[in-house]
Amino acid sequence: MTSDPASLQVRTMQEADRAAWDRFVQDHPEGTFFHLSGWLTVLREAFGHRSHALLVEDASGIRGLFPLARIRSVLFGDALISLPFCVYGGVLAIDESARLALEDAAMDLARELAVDHLEVRNQTPRRDDWLRKDLYVGFRKEIDPDPSVNLMAIPRKQRAEVRRGIRNELVSVIESDTDRCWQIYAESVRNLGTPVFSRRYFRVLKEVFGEACEARVVEKDGEAVSAVLSFYYKNEVLPYYGGALWSARRIGAYPFMYWDLMGFAAREHAATLFDFGRSKKGSGSYNFKRYYGFEPTPLAYEYHLVKADSMPNVSPTNPKYRLFIEMWKRLPVPVASALGPMIARHLG
Repeated sequence: MTSDPASLQVRTMQEADRAAWDRFVQDHPEGTFFHLSGWLTVLREAFGHRSHALLVEDASGIRGLFPLARIRSVLFGDALISLPFCVYGGVLAIDESARLALEDAAMDLARELAVDHLEVRNQTPRRDDWLRKDLYVGFRKEIDPDPSVNLMAIPRKQRAEVRRGIRNELVSVIESDTDRCWQIYAESVRNLGTPVFSRRYFRVLKEVFGEACEARVVEKDGEAVSAVLSFYYKNEVLPYYGGALWSARRIGAYPFMYWDLMGFAAREHAATLFDFGRSKKGSGSYNFKRYYGFEPTPLAYEYHLVKADSMPNVSPTNPKYRLFIEMWKRLPVPVASALGPMIARHLG
């Protein structure tokens, strides 16, 4: 039944709404792992960011929802985002009337908060009257329980790297906590010149999402060389935070890690889709995923400007951040790991 615009009421989600919110996400064909209410808890507990989760309803119940959170930073501006630290976001609605009611409410909220802009991380375009950034792409592909099928789907050069990992007798270990995974990730992103998230962020993700959040470490002779923190949702596995030490390059640990995860996720979790997340066009991760056999799909990140006069650009490709990135690469790992979370919590 199509929503009657006159009967729709938009309000803020309350604690008592969480179960109904998550059922709506699970049942909606466009619902993603990042629409789950647990993310609002993560943003509060790990970063201290305030959420503004909107839902629209009528007498029949929830007709749509819109997860939002605000990030304020002297360095990176003031934004209302759906959803920070997530690849996907945006409105989930039964129909157009419910979607428009939520987007109108979000624009009103953005003006009330006097933020620079409202950012919505849609998978497909929604609003031609908003600005749209042509920077990020997503990577998704089907996977098989048979490791040999997944291996042959990887192009020749990266397939050779996976085989190098197999020859080096690498072993994947599922961790009961996220600490070793974070340590490797922290060193990996330092090497790229990027501030690392806090150790607490990884721990909160595990606490909130439980078995749907998996820390996986690849070892060589008992020593951890690469690691990935993955999420499971419906029929998907999402390797979200991956990293490797410099020593991992010569033994094929990074390509091996993702190939090994494919087969494990398909066999043990009945996953049929491997969501490799987002990358900026032309970046190192963009090229790695393409060479791994994934085809990029444009993501429609859309912006409604409030106080700002242009879309934000906090990308590492922005020339004004180049000197900072080069400096960060030279920091000792303990220093970068201590200072990074204070910056990373505002990157969104």
